[in-house]
Amino acid sequence: MKKHIMSESCLLDESIICDLNELCELCNINTELVIEMINEGVISPAEPDQGQWLFGSLEIHRLQTAMRLQRDLRINLPGVALALDLLEELTELRRKCRRIADIR
Repeated sequence: MKKHIMSESCLLDESIICDLNELCELCNINTELVIEMINEGVISPAEPDQGQWLFGSLEIHRLQTAMRLQRDLRINLPGVALALDLLEELTELRRKCRRIADIR
C-alpha cells in the first residue's frame, strides 16, 4: 500500500483499500478495537480477499468518526454504531432534499 496523507478526519485518496494491519497503522488503533467495532457493526470489511479483511475509504471514514465519538462524547460502541447509521441517513436525506430543491 502506498502511503496516504491523512488528518484526523480527512482521507485524501478515496480509492484506498487496506487490510486490517494497514488500517490499524493508518488510524493508529489496535487490532482488538477494530475487531470489536466490526462485531458491533460500526464498520464492515469488504468480502475477504484470500482470507483477509479489506477496508475502503468509507469504512476508514466511519472508523475515524467512531473514534471521535468515543473520545469526545464517550459513547459506547453500540451507541457509536447507531449514531453513525443515523448520521449517514441524515446525510442521504439532505442530499435528496437538495435534489428536490434543484428540480423546482
